[in-house]
Amino acid sequence: MAGCFRGPGMKDRPDQDGLGLSLRSRIAPFIAMDVMREANALRRRGADIVHMEIGQPHTPAPRRVRDAAIRAIGTDPLGYTEALGLPALRERIAQHYRETYGLSLDAERIVVTTGSSAGFIVAFLALFDQGNGLLIPEPGYPCYRQIASVLDLRPVGVRMGAAEGWRPALTPLRASLARDDIKGLLIASPSNPSGTMLSAHMLGEIADGCAAAGKVLISDEIYHGLTYTAPAASALSYAPDAIVIGSFSKYFSMTGWRVGWLIAPKAHVRTIERLQQNLFVSPPAISQHAAMAAFDATEELEAYKSVYAANRALLLDGLPDAGFDALAPADGAFYIYADVSKHAADSAELAANMLAEAGVAVTPGLDFDPVEGSRFIRFAYAGATARIEEALRRLKAWRPH
Repeated sequence: MAGCFRGPGMKDRPDQDGLGLSLRSRIAPFIAMDVMREANALRRRGADIVHMEIGQPHTPAPRRVRDAAIRAIGTDPLGYTEALGLPALRERIAQHYRETYGLSLDAERIVVTTGSSAGFIVAFLALFDQGNGLLIPEPGYPCYRQIASVLDLRPVGVRMGAAEGWRPALTPLRASLARDDIKGLLIASPSNPSGTMLSAHMLGEIADGCAAAGKVLISDEIYHGLTYTAPAASALSYAPDAIVIGSFSKYFSMTGWRVGWLIAPKAHVRTIERLQQNLFVSPPAISQHAAMAAFDATEELEAYKSVYAANRALLLDGLPDAGFDALAPADGAFYIYADVSKHAADSAELAANMLAEAGVAVTPGLDFDPVEGSRFIRFAYAGATARIEEALRRLKAWRPH
């Protein structure tokens, strides 16, 4: 039998290694990355693996982006930039918010970050103290929980399962926001792993609830642009002082370039700048020069998105025939979250068997949800359509067991 991909509380605990490691290093692995490592090891041994475990486009950065990088190599020293990022890129991001959301946004509120991950790190450090409670979506992106834990915050899950329509239930959320130990709420729309979006009305209700309780609202909007049922709304339209995290990784197809952005109230920017200076010095210069061209690559990016839309339709139609018929809404991003509890008690074991026997790599739900995750797996459909078709062919032949 194939081995399991281990999640929170299972094996892989640094404090058990006897090496004198720190207490704050006691975090679970990013399981999706572990699955990718195992899938790549099988591929190097000659196996043909369909990658549906990692949330990244199979496409390169758009041609305009790559051309801008080449020009920058030839004309710019590519040294450190200002810690807040290139002023021209900050202005271009502000223009994007005017054009996309109709928001008049001062570029001085924008901080360019080393991917969205750095944005979460500096935001958490700037806003919260040791022991503060932070409400996070459950299921949700695993690094919310892990980054908060490393920084000695206390992540508190907000249940968003099928019973809640994969969205936060507002009444219990308001009760949680009223707690003295809770200092902030993190939301994501479209979400990872379910792909669910929050309506404009719900965003407004959440923003009002945070304001009434005096709590910080952080909005993860890295999947904006990748929506299939309706455009995504920005939390800034309802909470002007919200912290918004954006990224060039997903819609703009620039995962490995490690460049994103954070929008904060102007009063917070100097604090965030000091953190950036000391933790990261500055975001990668070449990535910033390239990213300025990403906003002008709409035609190519929309062509990429049309592939995801086709893949989404294929999976929503084909997964039930392969035995996966309990699916979360896939409003946006490029994920489908499937309840597999009728097939297995342990989704990690199911995912390991699927990889070993069918050659299809997926991520078990324990990565996203330490409570209910053993019942779920996530399919990422950002690959080429031919590979999605191949995955369905294999899964229909294999079927969960």
